[in-house]
Amino acid sequence: MLGMRERPEGLIDDDLRRGLAAGWGVHGKLTYLPVGAGGYHWAVGGRWFVTVDTRGDAAGLERALSTATALRLPFVIAPVPAEDGTTVRALSPRHLLSVYPMVEGVAGDFGPHPPEQRDRVLDLLIALHRATPAVASTAPRTALRLPGRAGLEEALNGLARPWTSGPYGEAAHRVLAEHAERVRGWLAEFDDLARAARDPAGWVVTHGEPHPGNFLRTAEGLRLIDWDTVLLAPAERDLWMLTGAMFGSGPGDDAELLGRYERETGRRVSPELIGFYRLWWMLADIAIYADELRRPHTANEDRAASLTYLAGYF
Repeated sequence: MLGMRERPEGLIDDDLRRGLAAGWGVHGKLTYLPVGAGGYHWAVGGRWFVTVDTRGDAAGLERALSTATALRLPFVIAPVPAEDGTTVRALSPRHLLSVYPMVEGVAGDFGPHPPEQRDRVLDLLIALHRATPAVASTAPRTALRLPGRAGLEEALNGLARPWTSGPYGEAAHRVLAEHAERVRGWLAEFDDLARAARDPAGWVVTHGEPHPGNFLRTAEGLRLIDWDTVLLAPAERDLWMLTGAMFGSGPGDDAELLGRYERETGRRVSPELIGFYRLWWMLADIAIYADELRRPHTANEDRAASLTYLAGYF
């Protein structure tokens, strides 16, 4: 998981102020929050939680966040539409702004769900998957391709050359070189398992990252945050995070939990797809960290964490 301790490059607070005022009519003191992963966050005036995404895909982010808004589920913390009805405003070609209500609660940590919370999380995922008809015609759809795969394969094929573009490059190079054959094996396994996901008829609206870090414990119950990853996809895209697969050692002993999902939804859960999405998560992270650390970079907490997380997968 990417950390966001450092502020995004190329963005100053005045850029945020102008975007918030022009898009939402929002004004107030900005406080940077070094929390979460995949986006940068600020509190504004005690009322708003502001996120900046740096992937530059405004249309894709708009579709995802609009899907969250259209779900109208009580546990979904959806973005606040801007005055023109959109959920995303571009501050630059790379910086995309969205605004959420500030909700009082405590987020969990990335990792397995606590046993006492798994049944409640399953209830929410069942409710989410049942809401598919409300967004089926507009929600983005998974492509079943591994993000960053081309870069990862380029890194694997270029291990004969040193990585000297930054302070963590050589250490990352040693990690990937030592485990290159294992990664190639995972890629081949990923391709084999992908065949189990080819029938879109039973796909549902999925959050994509329903781990404890994306659930807020509030006085009103659990709330699910960070909807930029929403996709129509196999249900296992969400369900694997409730299973022993989160420990990295396979599907685990989850027959009772997944059996309840099958009984309540009428959908069969595929062990192959549980394994597929575990591999997806691992390989996508490895691709991100390898790409970051073989390119020009400087020493900071986020890049040091990337090296730690890369090594941790092996």
